[in-house]
Amino acid sequence: MTAVTIRNLDVVFGGNVAQSLQLLDKGKTRQEIIDDTGDVVGVHDASIEVQQGEICVLMGLSGSGKSSLLRAVNSLNPISRGELLVRDGDQMVDMASCDATTLRHMRTHRVSMVFQKFALMPWLSVLDNVAFGLEMQGLGKTERRAQAMEKLEMVGLAEWKDKYPHELSGGMQQRVGLARAFAMDSDILLMDEPFSALDPLIRSQLQDELIELQQRLNKTILFVSHDLDEALKIGTNIAIMESARIIQHGKPEDIVLNPATAYVEDFVAHTNPLNVLRGRSLMTDISQLEQLDQMLVLNRNENTCVSTNDAGQVVAASRQGQPLPLHHWNEGDEVDALPEDTLVMATPEISMRDAIGIRYRTGQPVLLNESDSLVGVLSDKDFYHALLGKHFSASAA
Repeated sequence: MTAVTIRNLDVVFGGNVAQSLQLLDKGKTRQEIIDDTGDVVGVHDASIEVQQGEICVLMGLSGSGKSSLLRAVNSLNPISRGELLVRDGDQMVDMASCDATTLRHMRTHRVSMVFQKFALMPWLSVLDNVAFGLEMQGLGKTERRAQAMEKLEMVGLAEWKDKYPHELSGGMQQRVGLARAFAMDSDILLMDEPFSALDPLIRSQLQDELIELQQRLNKTILFVSHDLDEALKIGTNIAIMESARIIQHGKPEDIVLNPATAYVEDFVAHTNPLNVLRGRSLMTDISQLEQLDQMLVLNRNENTCVSTNDAGQVVAASRQGQPLPLHHWNEGDEVDALPEDTLVMATPEISMRDAIGIRYRTGQPVLLNESDSLVGVLSDKDFYHALLGKHFSASAA
């Protein structure tokens, strides 16, 4: 179900919006519009849909329009033209045209925001900071403090409830900001570069915590970032912006493998493939494997082979003529618990990081099954292709 729909959206800052929109329609650039009217085009002709429960990352360089688009979702930025629909129960509310009462309802009950600068009130305790939005909703002190305490426990700060913001580290303050947003129990969270001011280690930890929290709470999150590795790590989908426009929108792996423009290609050229690529994009298809005595050869040097039945199911494996055990692996299983010299079978959706871990642990290639039939194999050659940035050719091979 769609949570946010944005159609042909323009955001223009300045006193000559109508004139600037006319210039946009004539194909004028942002700089030309600044020169002619003094107005700044924040977003131009943006169209995107965000589904319930996904993390959509808006990313691009500084000035690309990502924060301008994010802040339009709760009308912190003016919507100059187009539609911006946000789900409210069974209906969609157009934030571009709703009245003040509806807008207040949407901001209080449907859309919450987590800021880059934490935005904590220094005169309130940690607990009261988390409970502040609930107070604005009209909840009584006992109820709002109970809900705030629950969210503090969720982010691991229950013991700090009576402290004040200045007594907390930057990472802890950002956790308070997250707890406050989650306490509102809004369907949609807007996060404007919430981790960019933090040290790399703390930043990585909070990214992991956000992913874990999202798995439990299943919110719809629009997340602004200028860090591609961060976007690839946390994003269900990514929208890349350049000069106020969305130039590509899709799943992280699709953007890495199929950049739409030279700009996007430059963006993804140095990304860490461990964070995004899946087995399907890396694998050697079984049609490319050598056959020997009705068996498929996985490694000729070690004479590692598998045999399949008529349905394509792997029924036996051997190395140097000696049987190899088979093991079915599912996402979330412990890689370090795998025995050595075991052929592991996983789905084509296995992450490159997990697949390399399995290869390292077992010393064997990784078999990929779909609908219980063997479709491909991941060997060292496939991993080397990806690590050297040659996964484009690997996926096309």
